[in-house]
Amino acid sequence: MRIDTRALELFVAVATCLSFRQAAEGLHMTQPPLSRAIRQLEERLGQRLFERNTQHVALTAAGRALLPRAQKILALLDGAVAAVQAHDDGIATPLRLGLTTSVEAGSFRALTAALPLAPPHADTSPRLVAALRAGRLDAAIVALPTRTFDLAVEPLGAQPLLAALPAAHPLARRRRIALADLAEAPLYWFERARQPAFFDHCHAVFARHGFTPRLLREPQDHHVLLAGIAAGDGIALLPESFAALRLRGVVYRSLREGAELAVHLGLALAGTPHPGVDELRRLARAHLGEAAWAAPRKCK
Repeated sequence: MRIDTRALELFVAVATCLSFRQAAEGLHMTQPPLSRAIRQLEERLGQRLFERNTQHVALTAAGRALLPRAQKILALLDGAVAAVQAHDDGIATPLRLGLTTSVEAGSFRALTAALPLAPPHADTSPRLVAALRAGRLDAAIVALPTRTFDLAVEPLGAQPLLAALPAAHPLARRRRIALADLAEAPLYWFERARQPAFFDHCHAVFARHGFTPRLLREPQDHHVLLAGIAAGDGIALLPESFAALRLRGVVYRSLREGAELAVHLGLALAGTPHPGVDELRRLARAHLGEAAWAAPRKCK
């Protein structure tokens, strides 16, 4: 009845995002072998871990009981590896940093260039939180609101959302637009499983303003998304940093409700602090804090 660590890793990946497809993408594998591995784990345990159908995945009572224990086991294993590596000829282990994919990756360039890091791990904020709690990361820059459980989180700056429009769209002639102006345009939007708390926050703002757009599934590759916008297939609401991604046929315009829909960044820290955390905190405040985003920006 022994369970191997790979089975636990696969279980935790599905349990933290409640999506077999997204878990498979994050694990760089296809969905069928992931589903088979979960079924084999359930057979070995003699318990169903997930209730699932074509539209919904949820943990059973057995799955909820296994999740914190699986995370603790994986954290202990990662801690053992880190402890050994930390004493390798006296060389300190590089800080393991996670970076949210909710904002444009260039937002973090100055921060990562100034720190001695292991290669940063880019992922959705809920997955970064799971990796922190499991001991696989020392710190992460996450998008808020996100459910962070018992992690310490220090607020940084915020990026208002902009409207990304086809250059030929009539609204592209305006400098500033409102949600109500976008009511008739198909809107590329992310799936709730990727960022549940932020999804709910945005839809609460939509409801306050009577905004009920026709939603299109947002591609995870931002360049594919911008190509769809340039082709006139839809529009998108994106954090301010995405204005750095220039593509012929796409324009960015300030959104009147952009501050209400802003992505707030936070520095989330693991329970056991890494020696490099103080320097990370200082640099994160300098490069991602409110002052770093205070200067007005032009949207082209």
